[in-house]
Amino acid sequence: MSTIDEAIDEIATDFALLPDWEERISYVIELGRALAPLPEAERNEANRVRGCASQVWLVSERRADAPDRLFFRGESDAHLVRGEIALLLRLFSDRTPAEIISADPRAVFERLGLKDALTAQRSNGLFAMMNRIQAEARAAA
Repeated sequence: MSTIDEAIDEIATDFALLPDWEERISYVIELGRALAPLPEAERNEANRVRGCASQVWLVSERRADAPDRLFFRGESDAHLVRGEIALLLRLFSDRTPAEIISADPRAVFERLGLKDALTAQRSNGLFAMMNRIQAEARAAA
């Protein structure tokens, strides 16, 4: 399994193959379409991510076959945000709490080149999701 840094590099490489941010955004939206929807019961206040303009729900869990790792699932009512969730799951799901906690959200954001591609509101939402993932990791550590 790759590290978070390697996963960031893989995503950055995928983005580099696309000629402009319009195509990259389309790619992110396409990633979101592949997410399995959360059951209705998990789209609740406890799983809702605050700080996002769209409705966003994130669920963390441990699995018996990998008890030292956290796995995440998520959903949003917005297509682009679903894609952002898919990117974050690629980076942070199936990792140890220590790996997740050690990631610098601002550095992730910068390395993926998202600063110039997202509005301030979208950037704030993405940071809110990353902060929620790290809070879940701190609680599990």
